[in-house]
Amino acid sequence: MSTRGDDDVYTKMAELVRDMSARVPDDPADVLQELLESAVAHIPGCAHASITTMVGREEAATAVTTHEHARTVDALQVEHGAGPFMEAASESAFVHIADLESEGRWPEFAADVCARTPVRSMAIFQLYIARGGLGTLNLYADKPHAFDEEARDLGYVYASHAAVVWGTARRGEQFRSALASRDIIGQAKGMLMERFDIGAVQAFELLRRLSQDSNERLADIAAKLVRQDHPADT
Repeated sequence: MSTRGDDDVYTKMAELVRDMSARVPDDPADVLQELLESAVAHIPGCAHASITTMVGREEAATAVTTHEHARTVDALQVEHGAGPFMEAASESAFVHIADLESEGRWPEFAADVCARTPVRSMAIFQLYIARGGLGTLNLYADKPHAFDEEARDLGYVYASHAAVVWGTARRGEQFRSALASRDIIGQAKGMLMERFDIGAVQAFELLRRLSQDSNERLADIAAKLVRQDHPADT
C-alpha cells in the first residue's frame, strides 16, 4: 500500500515527465540531467547517478552524471572491462551490489571503487534506448545496503522514463536529419531544373544516377551541388 509520501513522489515525477516531454527534441541532455537530479532527490539512499551507453563492450560512455564520483565508478568499469552496468546492459535487467566491500563478482573493480570513491552500494537498471544500442541507469549510494525495495521500484520507474527520453531524442535527431536531407535535395533539384530546363522528375532521376555512379548518398551528392553553386555559404 502506498503512503502519502510515495504518492507525492510519483506526482512530482509525473509533472516532471510532462514538462520534459515537450523539451526533449530541443535539449535531450538537459532533460536527462534533470531526470537524474530528480532520481537522486527522490530515491531513498541514492547519492549519485549516471546514465551510460554502450555499443558493444568496447564503446561504453557516460552520457550524463550528477557527480564526479559516478563518473569515476563508470570509468573504472570500462578500465576493468567488467562490472555491474556492463552486465545490466547486455545480460540482466537489474544488477544490485549491496556492499562493495564484500562484493565477490567483480572484486578488483569493487576494491578500486572503494579506494577512489565513497560509493559502497549500487543499483543498476537496464535501458532499452535504441535498436542495436544498450544503456543503463546507475544509482550509487555512499553507504552499504542503501537500496531497499521502494528504492528499486522507483529506480525502475526512472529507468523507463530515461529510456523514453533517450528514444525520443534519437527519433528527433533522425527526424531533423531526414528533414535536412529533404531540404538539401529539394535545393539541388531546383538548381538542376533551372540549369538544364528539366522537370522535377528528371532532376531527381539525374541526382539518383549521380548517387549510384559515385556510390555516395543522394543527400551528400545534393549537398555538394548546392555548395558548388553557393560557395560563399559554406
